[in-house]
Amino acid sequence: MSTDNIFKNIFNNKKVFVTGHTGFIGTWLSLWLKSLGSDVTGYSLESTTKPSLFEIVELEKEINHIHGDLTDSKKLSKSVEEINPDILFHLGAQALVRKSYLKPLETLNTNVIGTANVFDAIRNCESVKVAINMTSDKCYDNTFSKKPHIENDPMGGHDPYSVSKGASELITASYRNSFFHSEETCKIATARCGNVIGGGDWSDDRIIPDSVRALSKNEDVVIRNPNATRPWQHVLESISGILWLATRMFEDKGFDEAWNFGPDSYSNSISVEELVKLIIKLWGSENSIRIQDTSTQLYESELLMLDSTKSYERLNWKNTLSLNETLSKTIEWYKMHNEQNRNAKEFTIFQIKKYVELAQQRDLIWTK
Repeated sequence: MSTDNIFKNIFNNKKVFVTGHTGFIGTWLSLWLKSLGSDVTGYSLESTTKPSLFEIVELEKEINHIHGDLTDSKKLSKSVEEINPDILFHLGAQALVRKSYLKPLETLNTNVIGTANVFDAIRNCESVKVAINMTSDKCYDNTFSKKPHIENDPMGGHDPYSVSKGASELITASYRNSFFHSEETCKIATARCGNVIGGGDWSDDRIIPDSVRALSKNEDVVIRNPNATRPWQHVLESISGILWLATRMFEDKGFDEAWNFGPDSYSNSISVEELVKLIIKLWGSENSIRIQDTSTQLYESELLMLDSTKSYERLNWKNTLSLNETLSKTIEWYKMHNEQNRNAKEFTIFQIKKYVELAQQRDLIWTK
């Protein structure tokens, strides 16, 4: 794909360090960065899912792959120092709510201490000019209000995962205020994205992978919280947000703060049950939905929404895809994988290319 003017060509020939590159979002990000001409290094443990998008697209052959734990501060610091990156994206995390109940200390160590280790490594590496910590919409203290969260809402969380993401945000702010407050130091920001969907996510207890697994076996789709409402967005939307944020941070003063990246809170917001009905239709199936007894289920908020007005107004960033386009691209990827009628890496890169072309047609700011 043509990279002319995309993100003002900032990423071409830049050394970019990505933590969590073996994960779903990290793999998409790494592939896109590679297509933008970046020299990409990934630092992560092995993928926790089977299948794994990282393995399916053979990302290890495309980038410099470092197998490492975020809690290993010495190895992490040494890796950052040896690479001397220009830009760092921190995506590495224990990202599952259910697992956080089963392994709370592991979750807190990875997401809290791991984040501190990342910024301590940057503190000792003068080459890094921009760093972005991608957290989650669950970092907020969700007070059950119907009002979408804005960036200065209190951090919090009901479960260990959510608390760890709130703490990750506070650690980032602490390091920024303590060590990264002059013009000569690295600029650091956080990006809060939620309900990211797209091809290649195989995580447990997520509605898209769970639906695809059931439909692939011609089974009914089982859902836990049919009325839970979220603003759903494609993985490339959140990535375009953090890439554009990094571009602005690299070029201009400011922007080193917290940002929400999400669709309009209402246009892309539907319930889990409505979402699954659309998935079944796109799959071309007549399977049914079965509601699971939730009396013994873990806590899950009925409503969690982000207000991305700040990103819309100050970054001039907005989503490219409608909800129908988001779901169509997502199901298209899984059907390709199921039918094995195309090379998965080529198809994933093809979807990035088509997304960029659509963004250009719709005159998105980062394509100019």
